[in-house]
Amino acid sequence: MRRLVAETVLGVDDLVAPLFVREGIDQPQPITSLPGVVQHTRESLRKEVAELQQLGVPALILFGVPARKDAEGSGASDRDGIVQVALRDVRDEVGDDMVVMADLCLDEYTDHGHCGLLTPSGEVDNDATLERYAEVAIAQAEAGADIVAPSGMMDGQVLAIRDALDEESFEQVAILAYAAKYASALYGPFRDAVDVSIADGGDRKAYQQDFRNAREALEELRADVGEGADLVMVKPALAYLDIIVRARAELDVPIAAYHVSGEYAMVKAAGERGWIDADAVALEHITAIKRAGADLILTYFARDLAEALA
Repeated sequence: MRRLVAETVLGVDDLVAPLFVREGIDQPQPITSLPGVVQHTRESLRKEVAELQQLGVPALILFGVPARKDAEGSGASDRDGIVQVALRDVRDEVGDDMVVMADLCLDEYTDHGHCGLLTPSGEVDNDATLERYAEVAIAQAEAGADIVAPSGMMDGQVLAIRDALDEESFEQVAILAYAAKYASALYGPFRDAVDVSIADGGDRKAYQQDFRNAREALEELRADVGEGADLVMVKPALAYLDIIVRARAELDVPIAAYHVSGEYAMVKAAGERGWIDADAVALEHITAIKRAGADLILTYFARDLAEALA
């Protein structure tokens, strides 16, 4: 009876698996602050993707960890950069049987850890960064990405990327904009996963959103849709369910939500201590995100949930 009248039903088709691939390693590297998640080699990534596809997970998003970093984040747009190589590997492995997304940002590739280029005074240069984002988008599209996902929260990033893709005849490549991305304290394990630290003890409050603000998020979402975003994202998810609800009520494009590393790690840590049933909490949390209005959910629980829901 409960199943018959359930208002919200989570399915495998709602899930997107975030995956990390690291350059220059020969064995997968566990991420201590993300239990059960690893930095993949190219070979282990192919294996993981094939298994996710068999479980019915419809999509993945790739994050790269390069061997070398520089001020311009040059590895992000290098044809032989780790994500571009991995995109080709994944495409060879699963063809068109999964939607292949690529995170589009510079922070994993810059030696200063910011999401954009810096001015001589150390501030993020928004407009110069847009040119780099356009270059990265082209590289990812050429490597086989179905969707590029700009996450840097630069003003005008969606328009710059859309124009660049269209000019290179990649009109079919979609854009998932991290439109309402908050300057959250919940990203710590992710930064461990991609080996990112922000220079001089800095932060990203100058370009990510204030967690106290909601109307601002709606403005950012509207702006990205107006610039041509095919999908928009709210990040983090659980602490911002109200933003998902408001976005769903106003926007007609698909809405993604990112159940971020800190949200995952807290459940895992409490579960390991026997304080909660981690599997039950994971299902409850991810279902709540769907109930709030998300059409697709990026979560490190994707594999666990796919196995449980199969």
